[in-house]
Amino acid sequence: MTEPAEVLYEGKYLRFMRRGSWEYAERKDCTGVVFIVAMTAERKIVLCEQYRVPVGRTIIEIPAGLVEDKAEFENETMETAARRELLEETGYEAETMTLLFQGPAAPGSSSAIIHFYLAGGIRKKGPGGGDETENIRVHEVALENADTWLRGMEAAGHLIDPKVFSALHLLQSRIFNPGENA
Repeated sequence: MTEPAEVLYEGKYLRFMRRGSWEYAERKDCTGVVFIVAMTAERKIVLCEQYRVPVGRTIIEIPAGLVEDKAEFENETMETAARRELLEETGYEAETMTLLFQGPAAPGSSSAIIHFYLAGGIRKKGPGGGDETENIRVHEVALENADTWLRGMEAAGHLIDPKVFSALHLLQSRIFNPGENA
């Protein structure tokens, strides 16, 4: 039987919990987190660059966001949130949005479950850049040059979110081994 959780601290966005000897964080302001793997027709992966306060650095990451994090997004589905975040952050709309997998983000320290989507048939519809709280720079990087580009960004002092490498692996396997992904 699972012990009841005890609230240690509650802030505006996070709640810190203890269950037995485990301490962990959970988001208060949303029902989920979506990550979007997007590639243009020219085989360029769509990446976001933004400053992240907790690590004090600029991060290269795939488009992502929270589900139902504002009153106007109440009752939104994971797919709807993925479409909204892709457009908001990158300016791209997707013809299709396919759930690839879901799982824990950091099961030793967070209760968050993340949902990975593949955006198909993307087309540019707006500038991107995020909402009023974000300052996102969008990069479109050719798959064949992505490793070199990412190493260059690291050398320039940026951190690379490991989910970028998962996205690259996924896209490269779908291009070079298409029969295995049916």
